[in-house]
Amino acid sequence: MKKYVMVGAGSRATSMYAANIRQHFQDCARLTGVYDPNEKRAAAMIEIAGLEGCTVYRDFDAMLAAEKPDTVLVVSMDCTHHTYIIRALEAGCDVISEKPLTVDAEKYAQIAEAEKRTGRKVTVTFNCRFMPFFARVKELVSSDAVGDILSVHYEWYLDTSHGADYFRRWHRRRENSGSLLVHKSTHHFDIANWLLAQEPQAVNAFGSRRFYGSKPERRSQRCLNCPDKGSCEFYLDITANDQLRKLYYETEDTDGYFRDRCVFSDEIDIEDSVALNVQYSGGTVMSYSLTAHSPYEGYRLVLNGAKGRLIAEHQTGIGYYQGQETYHLAVYNRRGERVDYGQPGTFVNAPGHNGGDIRLLEMLLRGYNEDPLEQIADSRAGAMSIMIGIAANRSMKEGRQVQISELMPERALDR
Repeated sequence: MKKYVMVGAGSRATSMYAANIRQHFQDCARLTGVYDPNEKRAAAMIEIAGLEGCTVYRDFDAMLAAEKPDTVLVVSMDCTHHTYIIRALEAGCDVISEKPLTVDAEKYAQIAEAEKRTGRKVTVTFNCRFMPFFARVKELVSSDAVGDILSVHYEWYLDTSHGADYFRRWHRRRENSGSLLVHKSTHHFDIANWLLAQEPQAVNAFGSRRFYGSKPERRSQRCLNCPDKGSCEFYLDITANDQLRKLYYETEDTDGYFRDRCVFSDEIDIEDSVALNVQYSGGTVMSYSLTAHSPYEGYRLVLNGAKGRLIAEHQTGIGYYQGQETYHLAVYNRRGERVDYGQPGTFVNAPGHNGGDIRLLEMLLRGYNEDPLEQIADSRAGAMSIMIGIAANRSMKEGRQVQISELMPERALDR
């Protein structure tokens, strides 16, 4: 039985960790303490998850001293990850960090130094690796179904429910999230890195914000009291969802954080449309795009190999494809054959990010002797995924190709 404490008490902390530990892992894991700058939110999370014997702390270091946990779960705002990771490592704890590992190269350098100095371990939770669909793609790549991968075409599109939500929350400010290229695309870049078993070397990127952001004629401070809430397609009633109401609306008086801010605010400074190219260490090149305002949601991943072409595509069943979730996974070889691996019912949607969350927690909390698909991600994997986004941000700002070596701590380059 291992003891855990957690920093952060938002929706992700509640659904991914607190609720799952209570429902599925009481035999091997105890969550004994929670710290969040908003104490009311931490208490609400404990109530929602039904965690008995879990204490709300007013101070992170006091929690570590009192509970002496084996592992600290870091589920706080992205820009604070490094602070809590380093303090946990220095207290002699291992760390499980939500993605992204951090938001900029300087903060990663601090994490890398602390991990090396303390000898403790940081694991990053890339749940996409555990989704059955991506796991099957990894198996096909590992079995040499398409041979050496020469190029990658990768498109991810968020609809105006999911995508818009990033522009309501703290994520909408670059200083908090590093932008969608760091907060969201870290998942996508990690999948590419994992499938290729290569590290990114150079990035060239372009981006814009033309859908969300400053539109004075439509702007209000928040959805709840907006005069246009009866006609705005982006209206969110934060009081209609029990979890959002308890975690956010009923705790606003503590920290003044509004979970339903207007998506047309002029404080938004992240892109809603991006396109970039990546050069990899093994010679593979990747083109990637992210759209945060699509009429429907899903992704398309194409791997062009020496022996053929693999196409993996998923429409999530929301937006335009409401109720029509589909998977497409096929390999086209050089003998003129097509082999389908995504027949109806093969990849059934499951709660928790298509079943990825619970599969990830099974390995993290119960332990494992083997990891044949290399699904558990260490801090190096976490760094390589965010470095593509960080390099892309610099590329857009400076109008040039950016080398990953410019961003990585010198001591980490040859790791």
